Amino acid sequence: MSDFDTSSPSVRQIQTYIKEKKEVEIKLIGGDLHVGKVFWQDRDCICLLDQYDLPIMIWRHAIVYLKPKG
Repeated sequence: MSDFDTSSPSVRQIQTYIKEKKEVEIKLIGGDLHVGKVFWQDRDCICLLDQYDLPIMIWRHAIVYLKPKG
């Protein structure tokens, strides 16, 4: 059984960002800030497409926050 709970509000919110192709900011524990569009998510990672449509795979445990841009 997977512990990826699709009924979780945070998972549903990220799914909304994916569907709406909304640009987001993701800040990481080390201080890096990434901006792009969430391409997919699973229980461990979020894949962000940067301004050049290059995928960045970000481990969930490294995220300080994720918020919509502007």
